Amino acid sequence: MQQEGLSNGFKITGFLNWLGNTTLKVIGELGAVAIFFLYGFVLIFSYPFQLRKIVQQVYFIGVKSFLIISLIGLFTGMVLGLQGYYTLVKFGSEGMLGVAVALSLIRELGPVLTALMVIGRAGSSIAAEIGIMRISEQIDALDTMDINPMRFLVSPRIAASIITFPLLTALFDVIGILGGYLTGVLLLGVNSGIFFNRIYDSVVAKDINGGFIKSFVFALVVSTICCYQGYFTHMRPGGFGAKGVSLATTSAVVISCVLVLVIDYVLTSFLL
Repeated sequence: MQQEGLSNGFKITGFLNWLGNTTLKVIGELGAVAIFFLYGFVLIFSYPFQLRKIVQQVYFIGVKSFLIISLIGLFTGMVLGLQGYYTLVKFGSEGMLGVAVALSLIRELGPVLTALMVIGRAGSSIAAEIGIMRISEQIDALDTMDINPMRFLVSPRIAASIITFPLLTALFDVIGILGGYLTGVLLLGVNSGIFFNRIYDSVVAKDINGGFIKSFVFALVVSTICCYQGYFTHMRPGGFGAKGVSLATTSAVVISCVLVLVIDYVLTSFLL
């Protein structure tokens, strides 16, 4: 009995040690990411301004995501129109289809799906590009030439994300509503005037502002996480070189997607 009690005591002590070490590690990592973001964000406004680099990143993150965002937005709206119609028609409320599609996109699906698509297309590339620069010692070379790597690599990407995420979200919303129109009005026979009139009467500035607030926060989170994972590829315990870059890219995508969904819930609970 005494030996069994000692064994249980050691197990509890071991669990508490693991829990304490994990908690400290998570808190330390969050602090490092916060400092990384603040430093990169402040450098956006340092002189001379890197307008050319920001424009290049706006093109890469925003313009080159146009096609995939348009395609996903169109079919998301069409699916919402189809599902919404067969749900609302049971209650004789098919005239509310436009409102259901518009509010679902503007409040929730627009900013979230836009962020997830950009993470998959541009976020992974950002993490991999910066990670390769780290393991090939290009970042060390920038330091040697007295060029601030954070200002040169991270700040333009954060600034470009702040610009492009809200614009891509607006594009997603508009095309998604068009997709709902195609399904609800042209295929299922909902009155066109009722469809748009309900949207006009029901969608208010609070709904639109809430969607843009989400997209702005997602831009900061995604750009910071992807840049952070690539920038510190060489410090990963799991591997170095090509393996380290692959692990950093995977971590950037997974962590960004999870944080987008978690933050979306938190913001929704405050914005409703």
